[in-house]
Amino acid sequence: MPAKQRAPRNRTITLTQSELKNYKSQLITLDSKAKAKTITDTIIHQDMFKAIEYLPPQFVDLLFLDPPYNLRKTFNLISFRETNTQEYAGWLDTWLSKLIPTLKKTASIYICGDWRSSSAIQQIAEKYFIIRNRITWEREKGRGAKTNWKNNSEDIWFCTLSNKYYFNADAVKLKRKVLAPYTHENGKPKDWEKTKQGDFRLTFPSNIWTDLTVPFWSMPENTDHPTQKPEKLLAKIILASSRPNEFIFDPFLGSGTTAVVAKKLGRHFLGIESDLTYAATTLKRIHLSEKESAIQGFSDGVFWERNALKE
Repeated sequence: MPAKQRAPRNRTITLTQSELKNYKSQLITLDSKAKAKTITDTIIHQDMFKAIEYLPPQFVDLLFLDPPYNLRKTFNLISFRETNTQEYAGWLDTWLSKLIPTLKKTASIYICGDWRSSSAIQQIAEKYFIIRNRITWEREKGRGAKTNWKNNSEDIWFCTLSNKYYFNADAVKLKRKVLAPYTHENGKPKDWEKTKQGDFRLTFPSNIWTDLTVPFWSMPENTDHPTQKPEKLLAKIILASSRPNEFIFDPFLGSGTTAVVAKKLGRHFLGIESDLTYAATTLKRIHLSEKESAIQGFSDGVFWERNALKE
């Protein structure tokens, strides 16, 4: 099959055959019980159900789960089909139950889904975790719908294993444009500041996220993965629910956003991905991040509204 013809300004990360061969040699598989130090900052190229049998106990501080949603979707050679809610819930339980032993008692868990999978995720999450919140984030692009409401949002369920957990709201404040610039009697701004880029206020994070940009062809983080999450999304989660040098685990790694952002933010990571191209793409992205550690929409420890930060 001929290679895709891409626009001159297309920055999508792709692999040459030599890169694929090189990165393939750096991926690992597990065939016996592993120690945490041997899988730190690695990518496992293996069926998740096989790999998790060999993972060590209680090494995970933050578990990020982005499983296939309950809809028809193809990821290279792997296809998924839509099932009923109870079947999907049963599938979630088959692997989530096996991940519980990997979690530290203070671990936080984030589970991605959409409106179709929402009830199944809640059902299974309640079985093992304390559900703290449900984040809804806006996907600002997508096709219109003439016979239904346009679907442009997804959910992320925030859970913890116990009542002892870490959460740093100060690390994920959002810088918003000030629409009503109130001032004190002396004329000084009330809870906002003037900058060269306009008037802005720092706000605490809510469970509605409208500041994310889904990766597209002109962004340097973009890959050919069909459901790639934005680096900014993972940065919010990692900064809020982990400390530097703690361990982030993603067993549905895809094109590697979790691992890449964990590295950029000074955390350790482990990812599992069964597709060779996506697993190798992750390693290339990690390699590229050593030269460029910026995260779109995040600067000087502050998250900016979409298109507000002039970069």
